[in-house]
Amino acid sequence: MKYLHAMVRVKDLDQSTAFFTDVLGLVETRRKDYESGRFTLAYFATAPGEPEVELTYNWDQKEDYRIGDNFGHLAFSVENIYDYCQMLMDKGVTILRPPRDGHMAFIRTPDQISIELLQEGEKLPIQEPWASMENKGKW
Repeated sequence: MKYLHAMVRVKDLDQSTAFFTDVLGLVETRRKDYESGRFTLAYFATAPGEPEVELTYNWDQKEDYRIGDNFGHLAFSVENIYDYCQMLMDKGVTILRPPRDGHMAFIRTPDQISIELLQEGEKLPIQEPWASMENKGKW
């Protein structure tokens, strides 16, 4: 497993970008707009290749986030998402968002912190029983 990023939601992407770069000294490593979902993801790190902070900017967000609502999740990459999720299930962990796409899954810690698991490298071929598994709860 490799630690990837922590995600926080921001109300003003320009202001937050200035804070993370000009104040903290991080570098912006990548950014992508998602027109259909109406959000932008921007990533910052101490150096390229290092763990990142993902800023999620929801274009239509008008109200301020309450403390706690702005934190999203921790992300880790794994060598084989299917094997890793099976190992977690064998240990009694509920897979909230199964890796139906061979790429991404979500679980929660006992304190309800969201953990995103991402397949290292390319997506794995879609396979059962994962492809047919339903989401459970919120992630």
